[in-house]
This record gives sequence, structure tokens and C-alpha cells, in this order.
Amino acid sequence: MSSARKTVIVGVTASIAAYKACEIVNLLRKDSFDVKVILTKDALEFVTPLTLQTLSGNKVMTGIFESPENWTPVHTSLADSASLILIAPATANIIGKLANGICDDLLTCVTCASRSPVLIAPAMNENMYNHKMVMANIAKLEKIGYKFVGPVKGHLACGYDAIGHIAPVAEIIKEAKKMIK
Repeated sequence: MSSARKTVIVGVTASIAAYKACEIVNLLRKDSFDVKVILTKDALEFVTPLTLQTLSGNKVMTGIFESPENWTPVHTSLADSASLILIAPATANIIGKLANGICDDLLTCVTCASRSPVLIAPAMNENMYNHKMVMANIAKLEKIGYKFVGPVKGHLACGYDAIGHIAPVAEIIKEAKKMIK
């Protein structure tokens, strides 16, 4: 890695797997990345901004209309700073919004405004993951260059042991590092 710190935007969506984002953020920061976290509004039901702010060392953003430290539109300033956008965990909702160009929250706006690579770590119920529309949305995003890591077979919140469990943190970190230029 060059001497300049690379910035990773970590997007956290509303999944029980959101607690894994804490470990991801912590490990990226330990590897000397500048980590900026965006929590979707519904992700606030699973993890707190204070936890992720403590782990990242940066203010956690949750809304598109938050005032940035310096006056610039928050979504474009975050987008321009990114060496990588990592969405972990990624719900079917965020995958669908990105695949269809829906920019109705800070995470979707930053992702669409950025020219950096995007890595998505899905986490959801097996039936949701295997749904034809979700598969079509993933295919659309892969076609434009977005990368996916996981999901894997594991214990799901619904009680099943099935595909849909977020990929192991070590695998997500390894893939993220490969994608950062």
C-alpha cells in the first residue's frame, strides 16, 4: 500500500449481520485504512453510530442532509474520497435499489456518485437471496463491475442453516484489499 491512506466507505444495512460490520471496520482501521461508515436508517435498529464511530475514528453518517465538516455536498464529498465502497451486510433492498438506480438515501447516493470499486457482501434469508428478482439485480450489478463476496451457507436468523449467511469477515477483508488501488 502506498504511503497515502486509502479510504474505505463501509455501508451498513438493516440485517442481523450488521454486528459483523463492527469487526470489519475495526480490522480495516487496524490495517491503516481511513474508514468512513454510512448507516442506513433501518441499520440503526441493529448497531449504533457511537460503536462504529469509536471503531472507525470518524463521524458516522446516517442521512443525506447531515452537515459535513466542511461545506460540500455530503454524498459527493464522500463519493470522491472513496478508494472502495464496501457494503456489508447488504440486504435485498439495497441490492435492488442500486441495481435500479434508486438514490433515496445517503448510501445509494454515495455509491452512485462514486467512481470507486464496489464490493457487496449480501446477507439475507435463503428464499430472498434465491428469488429471481434478487438474482437479476445481482447480475445487473455484476455486469457494471460491482463485485460480490458470499453469501455462504450458515445459520440464519430465521432458524435455517442455508445460503444467505454473510461471508466470513476474513474473506470480506481479503477481497476488499484486493480491490483497493
